[in-house]
Amino acid sequence: MLRFILIRLGQAIPILLAIYTITFFMVRAAPGGPFSQERKVAPHILEQQMEYYGFNDPTYIQYFRTLWQHISFDFPPLTSYPGLTSKDIIQDTFPVSLELGLLAMFVSLAIGLPVGILASAKKNSLLDYAPMSFSMIGICLPTFVIGPLLALLFGVWLGWLNISGWFSWSDRILPALTLGLFYAAYIARLTRGGMLEALNMDYIRSARAKGASETTVVLVHALRGGIMPVISFFGPALAGLISGSFVVETIFQVPGLGRHFIQAALSRDHSLILSTVLFYAALIIIANMIVDIVQVMLNPKLRYG
Repeated sequence: MLRFILIRLGQAIPILLAIYTITFFMVRAAPGGPFSQERKVAPHILEQQMEYYGFNDPTYIQYFRTLWQHISFDFPPLTSYPGLTSKDIIQDTFPVSLELGLLAMFVSLAIGLPVGILASAKKNSLLDYAPMSFSMIGICLPTFVIGPLLALLFGVWLGWLNISGWFSWSDRILPALTLGLFYAAYIARLTRGGMLEALNMDYIRSARAKGASETTVVLVHALRGGIMPVISFFGPALAGLISGSFVVETIFQVPGLGRHFIQAALSRDHSLILSTVLFYAALIIIANMIVDIVQVMLNPKLRYG
């Protein structure tokens, strides 16, 4: 297992380097710049800004300097937040996105797993067709549709919850539901498919032949193999949940990292864009590695070189 982890960590280095290279040249190829404003700035002031942030240097110098700054965690100052660095933004806002992601993950698992298990146990019945139909609707409805609908229902019409802010525990409910319901739909369908495949295996027929109850067959024998597709899906999904949804944080005014990523793209803040992209990429790599380890633990037949 240790060898597998070390190999995956070694593979992450060229992946992160490729992501950095692509992002670096894409943000510089985009129209506009960090100092493109509707109000004209005096040429000498613009020249001072370009010199201060190092944009007057040749591109290859900027490339390697910025790369070393990220490797050494000595981040340059941000153009959109004077006096701050990407490290400051991530440290201040990522805990909020982490909390929202963990709450959404709990919601998605608490809804998706039982629904999928029930649908597989009651195959081709109303308890299968009804939840799977709602799951398909949930997959088709993106978060920018679910969020306003929940805000309209529980915030405006019923007045039970706040529709913006991040101050009390009640403010967490609508963002967590919006993000969690979207992933719960996928988890429900993946759980149903994995459970149906597991229930057709020979060891399940053997367990039934030995007199095991249907509850034991489903929740003990079949569930271990049936949730494997969910675990595979949770690699990138976990990183997306923890890093925060850009749309959900914008709709409900959650002060998470996702909103700053959108703002960095709009303001052409090269440093913040690079830092957040690399941060998200690292999260996805780590999440996928954790998922692979869990899969090996659940299925010892899997072996990694």
